Amino acid sequence: MKSFNRRNILRGVLNGGAVTVALPLLNCFLNGNGTALASGAPMPIRFGTWSWGLGMNKPVFVPKKTGPNFDLPEEISALAPIQDHINLFTNFTAFRDDMPLLCHTSGWVIQRTGTAPKDNTDIPGETIDVTIANQIGRTTRFKSLTSTATGDVKDTISYENSNTPNAPEWSPMAFYTRLFGPEFPDPNAENFTPDPSVMVRKSVLSGVMDDTRDLMRKVGAEDKARLDQYFTGLRHLEQQFAQRLKKPEPIDACIPGNAPEIKLQPGKQSELVAARHRIMTELMVMALACDQTRVFNMSYAARGTSTLKVGYEKPHHTCTHEEPLDTKLGYQPTASWFTRRAMESWADCVSAFTKIKEGDGTLLDNVLIYGSTDVGYARIHTLDGMPAFTAGRAGGRVKTGLHIDAGKTSTARLGYTALRVMGVDTPSWGTNSNNTSKEMGEILT
Repeated sequence: MKSFNRRNILRGVLNGGAVTVALPLLNCFLNGNGTALASGAPMPIRFGTWSWGLGMNKPVFVPKKTGPNFDLPEEISALAPIQDHINLFTNFTAFRDDMPLLCHTSGWVIQRTGTAPKDNTDIPGETIDVTIANQIGRTTRFKSLTSTATGDVKDTISYENSNTPNAPEWSPMAFYTRLFGPEFPDPNAENFTPDPSVMVRKSVLSGVMDDTRDLMRKVGAEDKARLDQYFTGLRHLEQQFAQRLKKPEPIDACIPGNAPEIKLQPGKQSELVAARHRIMTELMVMALACDQTRVFNMSYAARGTSTLKVGYEKPHHTCTHEEPLDTKLGYQPTASWFTRRAMESWADCVSAFTKIKEGDGTLLDNVLIYGSTDVGYARIHTLDGMPAFTAGRAGGRVKTGLHIDAGKTSTARLGYTALRVMGVDTPSWGTNSNNTSKEMGEILT
């Protein structure tokens, strides 16, 4: 392997000229260390995730009744308008096995990868949205989209691996421009002109693929696996480029509108976060309605959230640690106030999907959204008693309106269920105590 170094590239020929694409970092470079579309095609099924921080307060969050028509305690009373569109899961456990207890990390990583992390930087596998995007996101303009209402580009819960986060969109104006700016292929436009830059990029990728077979014979097993993943990504890009060179089908629901007029000040006050969340959600919903992507992630707040309440001197996270327990109420009232604001935004998110008519129903009928958090009981940041949600019917594959007690089973069961609903053919998901082949059958049709 002396002929290889980190400067190696794939070489090919395009229209008589040389083209090159850089390789990823390999071990061999290192030392020893609803209904149907107008065409008759079925309506696409989309997948998304939504997240909030710092769990819940059981006395005012967990319904007493399971099944349909469950009660709505104070902390989730804002969910009344969307109750028929969601499922609430309580009493999940994120098993960390022999790994350390990592506050605000263990829970969400287990939920999204099925495996307990070994440290705060460890993402032990691609997150569930990436797996599903590789299944259903190959032909859309964006394989997936990630956004956050926190205003912080570091707040992401989508990872290809530990070293490759999918950075979220955090600015409403920048997000609008990316989605519906000059490169937006309007499906309802009378005329269609292929983007020359897309044509060039597709040709460049085609030009280097002939060089891959020889390279695969010259590297070790680990590098072959890494290159296979890399080339799979290139093939996905080619499929996306090929799709963008065709005139898209008209979509009645695709009405992007104008750029956001509200210029939000930076900050973590709950009112600002809620307003930012509302705008980012509306943009994400329209991105799906216009078939720009079929996989998305939306965060109301980061794990260990630092959202602020006007007139209260401490952020949400500090509040959960320091606010005294109100013995009469049985919970921390200000900490609960923060959770109630998160539930209001969850209701806003789900409601936004119901406002877009699609076929005989709404966009929400053709979506599955997985809502999760980082801990169970907010005050002591437990990994048991963890709540989660789903929203949407995934084209009729999922029932809604239910409260399910998960019986202390692994939270990975809901991730596995989502994978199966979205067509990922895997007999099980997760590792060690979180490994499961048992779906949440209560919600499946």
